[in-house]
Amino acid sequence: MPAVSVLDDESVTPAVRKAAAWAWRLLVLLAAVLAGLWVISRLKVIVVPVLIATMLTALLLPAVDALERRRVPRGAAVALMLLGGLATLGGLLAFVVGQFVKGLPDLVEQVTRSIDSAQRWLMEGPLHLSIEQIDTAGNSAVEALRNNQARLTSGALSTAATVTEIVTGALLVMFALLFFLHGGRAIWAFVVRMFPAGVRDRVSDAGRAGFGSLIGYVRATFLVALVDAVGIGVGLAIMTVPLALPLASLVFLGAFIPLVGAVVTGFLAVVVALLTKGMVYALLTFALIIAVQQLEAHVLQPVVMGRAVSIHPLAVVLGIAGGAVLAGIVGALLAVPIIAFLNSATRVLLADDPAAEEAKIDAIRGPMISEGAVDPPDDE
Repeated sequence: MPAVSVLDDESVTPAVRKAAAWAWRLLVLLAAVLAGLWVISRLKVIVVPVLIATMLTALLLPAVDALERRRVPRGAAVALMLLGGLATLGGLLAFVVGQFVKGLPDLVEQVTRSIDSAQRWLMEGPLHLSIEQIDTAGNSAVEALRNNQARLTSGALSTAATVTEIVTGALLVMFALLFFLHGGRAIWAFVVRMFPAGVRDRVSDAGRAGFGSLIGYVRATFLVALVDAVGIGVGLAIMTVPLALPLASLVFLGAFIPLVGAVVTGFLAVVVALLTKGMVYALLTFALIIAVQQLEAHVLQPVVMGRAVSIHPLAVVLGIAGGAVLAGIVGALLAVPIIAFLNSATRVLLADDPAAEEAKIDAIRGPMISEGAVDPPDDE
């Protein structure tokens, strides 16, 4: 029997044997990846807040380090940045909500006029619909809502559960952010000590390079989002489109999802302009969004984002699509920063000379973007 098995094995061409060897190894790796994704999905209430806290740490850590270099105690610097960030965020939210509430009556009035104009066009325009046909269409929509009332109610219940998860996640983000800013280097030093002694320096360099790219990505994205929001917000204000500031705020938040976020949120501005100001203003708003996106694509992305994160646009698009499929909006938001971190960390981890590769990555990012990256962990 063994002789027969050897003969059978030798009868297979070397190419097939190599393909089979690669196949079962790839299957094992795929199974490990799927198992990891399953564990992450089960612990998403913990994983997602920690990842968001890591991104916020990348945004705030350079400022905390700058305060500490000016002889401000570390704890006081962390408290100052957290309180300042919360106050800024709360003030912006209160201002935006106040503007929304203030502009809502005018928006409702203009939408009502638009609906009346649309009804007149349907009756007097080329379609020549009767008032009975329009009422029938409206009644059908109302009936459809009533027929799906149970589904809507269950959706509301799931929304209540989602609100609970959001509150829990927000508290976890603040808790993790506090410790990441105050003692993140000590935490990373502890993680590095779990690796074999021979690779600790390489792992430390890889983590530092990856986090440096994350800092660059967050800074560059913040700048790009701010330019998008200011450009679109000023244009909407000049055209006197209602709710210009809340719409600009949505564009700012949406721009944190590269390539598609600002376009999707900008589409809401087009809809509002169409309902309140008519087709001409909707086309002007659409042209404004395209102009801002062209500025981002041809100036901001190559100059700012290209220096911060050297990732091919195809990888960005595929990462966003994969993140959206796996975890919805949160997955699309976190996909590119995770890719940016892994890209730099893997390059340093696999390099023949990790220090030289890390220096090369810092040179690509430039001094303004690389400033504030993670220093080598202290032995605290």
